[in-house]
Amino acid sequence: MPVSVTMPRLGESVTEGTVTRWLKQEGDTVEVDEPLLEVSTDKVDTEIPSPAAGVLTRIVVGEDETAEVGSELAVIAGEGEQAGGAAPQQQAPAEQAAPAPEPTAAAEGTAPEPAPQAAPAPQAEQAAPAPSGGGTPVTMPALGESVTEGTVTRWLKQVGDTVEVDEPLLEVSTDKVDTEIPSPVAGTLLEIKVAEDETAEVGAPLAVIGAAGAAPAEAKSEPTPQPEAKPAPQPEAKPAPQPQAEAKPAPAQAPTPGVSYNEPAAEAETAAQPAQAEQRAVPPAPAPTPQRPSAPAQGGGEEAAGYVTPLVRKLASEHGVDLSTVNGTGVGGRIRKQDVLEAAEQAKAAKAAPAPAAAAQPAAAAAPAQPAPKPQPSAKRGTTEKLPRIRAAIAKRMHESLHEMAQLTTVIEVDVTRVAKLRAQAKSSFQQRHGVKLSFLPFFALAAIEALQTYPIVNARMDLAGGTITYPDAEHLGIAVDTERGLLVPVIHNAGDLNLGGIAKRIADLAERTRTNKISPDEIAGATFTLTNTGSRGALFDTPIVPSPQSAMLGTGAVVKRPVVVNDPELGEVVAIRSMVYLALSYDHRLIDGADAARFLVAVKERLEAGNFEAELGL
Repeated sequence: MPVSVTMPRLGESVTEGTVTRWLKQEGDTVEVDEPLLEVSTDKVDTEIPSPAAGVLTRIVVGEDETAEVGSELAVIAGEGEQAGGAAPQQQAPAEQAAPAPEPTAAAEGTAPEPAPQAAPAPQAEQAAPAPSGGGTPVTMPALGESVTEGTVTRWLKQVGDTVEVDEPLLEVSTDKVDTEIPSPVAGTLLEIKVAEDETAEVGAPLAVIGAAGAAPAEAKSEPTPQPEAKPAPQPEAKPAPQPQAEAKPAPAQAPTPGVSYNEPAAEAETAAQPAQAEQRAVPPAPAPTPQRPSAPAQGGGEEAAGYVTPLVRKLASEHGVDLSTVNGTGVGGRIRKQDVLEAAEQAKAAKAAPAPAAAAQPAAAAAPAQPAPKPQPSAKRGTTEKLPRIRAAIAKRMHESLHEMAQLTTVIEVDVTRVAKLRAQAKSSFQQRHGVKLSFLPFFALAAIEALQTYPIVNARMDLAGGTITYPDAEHLGIAVDTERGLLVPVIHNAGDLNLGGIAKRIADLAERTRTNKISPDEIAGATFTLTNTGSRGALFDTPIVPSPQSAMLGTGAVVKRPVVVNDPELGEVVAIRSMVYLALSYDHRLIDGADAARFLVAVKERLEAGNFEAELGL
């Protein structure tokens, strides 16, 4: 009896999902719980497994189409009912050649093969636990509040590799954060239970670690029988052995993930610009032999890598990198973001190579030259790309936040000349003492935190339906961080307990770990008030959108020197060059009145203009 595959409910408040990729095609044979398709929502990208064994007879929702929760995605018929469906698919050219004889031929011709095909998979699964009877399972941790599942994006170790305690084993992605899962014990990785791009619930076993000597490395070759069964009816048997041969050397690729793991940590410290300086990759090891059956045996680039993540496509488009020319260093030859950034750096270096020669020419000849004035046009001009998942989530949340609040922005001008002088005076000693550079942002943060303690209405949260106002007992300060994946907001919890040095160190630490995907889900949740430094990009001020359920958000503009009228005790009103900044407070006008906002901003202004930070700076 045919079985309908429906769109599951992928999280609370999720009402629909978009089919991003079909992993099986009509006519393919599928097993129970074998991944059928990939689905994307505003909260998570995941795979939908098959609810039954049989043949995929009909795909109802195509790729890039959206379906509501509960709607039909495909139809799977029992193997007995559609026994011939698998054979025509394996002989792709003629699907309807001879319906009557082919079922018999398929049943007879493939009867011996399903036995080895079905047998190795269960045997491999049962053989793995045997040696790992005394092994330690690695389970999917609870990666933050309300997170129920995670997707394995990359295995950093392969079956047979030796691992140490707390050594990173794999990378996991959720709708809140991308992070690494460390090994709970030292030993040998005996079995991988959840493959890359597959999703597991919190608490589900991901792998088994035990003593060396077990042979579950063969269990990793589960995909091999599948391509092996397809070429069986075909006269061309060469494509099948190729993936089969490629799958065997898979354990030998362990060094490559290890190298790629070390790259971000080494390069994160050299990042000069927050948005662009993420993990400039060290020259990678030679590209490993593709491990996935779908990847060609030779060559790099987009085709060799198979599936390319939206992040990689976005990076390639932004940097003008042709993915077909990039040699992927990821698992199975997959192109990683480090590969794209490396290719962009090489292209930039090649363009800049002639520059020294031009600079060596006489000044008279260099003056009329026509170098830098012409900006390079972006590679995105005239193109259309798929909306990244994180951008879609940001768009939805910003739209909801803007429309569920009565948002208003009040702007104030602040003279931070005294802060600028103190910063210049203490910059060197501060970095030696705390290990981080002293920017204006910690001063703004400290002044805002102190003002929140005086005017807690700005830190409050309103529940209109319940008719309540909640005043938190602490100030949890969110800091907006610009990353290549989009704007993320890590949180300094209990920021009111920190002094200037503590706030500066926490901002630097959170910003670095956010840009290098080392942030934990709990560290980007729970903010009661947010600070966004749009001035770091030269903006004088903007009107931030308050993220629900917070009630206010402070935007700090660029600190610029300009002439202003000041009151001198002796000279009276004079024009002087001062360091000025605009502070813009956006707030929910349903809860916070304009007078409340003004009082809060004036408190911040007075604290900054007084410049009494000598004690915090050790001066």
